[in-house]
Amino acid sequence: MTTTIKSAVTSGAVPRVGMVSLGCPKALVDSERIVTQLRAEGYAISSDYAGADLVVVNTCGFIDAAIDESLEAIGEALQENGRVIVTGCLGAKGDIVRRTHPKVLAVTGPHAAAEVMDAVHAHLPKVHDPFMDLVPPGGIKLTPRHYAYLKIAEGCNHRCTFCIIPSMRGDLVSRPIGEVMQEAEALVQAGVKELLVISQDTSAYGVDIKYRTGFWRGRPIKTRMTELTRALGELGVWVRLHYVYPYPHVDEVIPLMAEGKLLPYLDVPFQHASPRLLRLMKRPASTEDTLARLRRWRTICPELTVRSTFIVGFPGEAEEDFNRLLDFIDEAQLDRIGCFAYSAVDGAVANALPDPVPEEIKQERRARFMAKQETISRARLARKVGRTLTVLVDKIDRGTAIGRSSADAPEIDGVVYVQNAANVAVGEFHEVTVERADVHDLQSDEGAERFRQAAPERDDLVKLSHLVRQRELLDLLGQRKMRAHVAEVGCRRDLR
Repeated sequence: MTTTIKSAVTSGAVPRVGMVSLGCPKALVDSERIVTQLRAEGYAISSDYAGADLVVVNTCGFIDAAIDESLEAIGEALQENGRVIVTGCLGAKGDIVRRTHPKVLAVTGPHAAAEVMDAVHAHLPKVHDPFMDLVPPGGIKLTPRHYAYLKIAEGCNHRCTFCIIPSMRGDLVSRPIGEVMQEAEALVQAGVKELLVISQDTSAYGVDIKYRTGFWRGRPIKTRMTELTRALGELGVWVRLHYVYPYPHVDEVIPLMAEGKLLPYLDVPFQHASPRLLRLMKRPASTEDTLARLRRWRTICPELTVRSTFIVGFPGEAEEDFNRLLDFIDEAQLDRIGCFAYSAVDGAVANALPDPVPEEIKQERRARFMAKQETISRARLARKVGRTLTVLVDKIDRGTAIGRSSADAPEIDGVVYVQNAANVAVGEFHEVTVERADVHDLQSDEGAERFRQAAPERDDLVKLSHLVRQRELLDLLGQRKMRAHVAEVGCRRDLR
């Protein structure tokens, strides 16, 4: 209410904003931009509801479970604080937010930082203070200081029948390549050791602007995934590709992985293996071509890790279709897989398809699918026993270092546990010898004297917050339960 605003301004206190961020890494980047702009304008960021004069909730609206959690988070913020601005994908789904929570101050859609700031200005005005406006060169990040997501585009041109992302985020809009590279350089200068490249369709980068030529470091460079990844490979940090649609030109980045310019890791959402089901989904339908490409990729880059996601129980899926999917993962031998039972998303074209699969059959198929993949995963990880891997340390827990190899993306893949790892720093590269493996993770018993640093220490230009709170996440993709990092800047986030 106005009383709260008056109190913050007249007392001389700096207005404080809390941030609740839900959803995928793309939404997380939106939250980071909002927090960065808030800090740039002199607002302080509160780590709890009680200390905030206003709370921004960045929502997810992809499936019913995400909608329910977003509405719950809005209700919690209203109850604990009372002054709430809502943004994100749920805001694009009609008036559901206003109908459920009429007391919110404002509602915007996704990637709407300017509209969010307009709402903040209207409900919590702040006098400019140059001493409070200083922000790190890489912006305010909600991830640990040693890795960051780099979003290269918004929206998607595909019309997959199970997905409503284009209706919420619009068609593909690629960021200028010079702008992307400047952000990447700033992050590396700020101490980031791993860049995770994300968008709704990473391999379509530049299609919307016909691969227009931009400039970086004074030289021309095409707005295209291959050229972008080649440039990112010059920065001397880990570069990991997510959400890669299997276009033919994806083949061009595999040699860069073999040369060590990029991490040998591809996140490619295949979704199914039955040509009939893939056509109903409006996805590429040639399983034979996919298997042949996987073989070629692994010939060029034997260390390649492939992650994918699949849907079981899609409308019309017969037992024959499902068995074809099981045969595919048997032959493909993918390293990391997420699987979820089809959920009818409000507004998705697939909802109108005939022959819906009963819920009990969906869950039974998902269980069979994951049981088969666990066998594959266990066998593939067992091959790493006895090998020495470079690991980026994410956390130290009572003398045990918890890190990730090139095969492990943060929060969605496995980890490497290293026992007796005293005097090891979070955010540094080290080499360890793998001694045991299970379904998801690797373990080493190496002590500190054998825990060798694998990369030179960087000067830290910025000190960002470490993990101060954890929250159990929804297991929407059939992966192991993950935990979200919540930075001291006051952000809570869920990764889907």
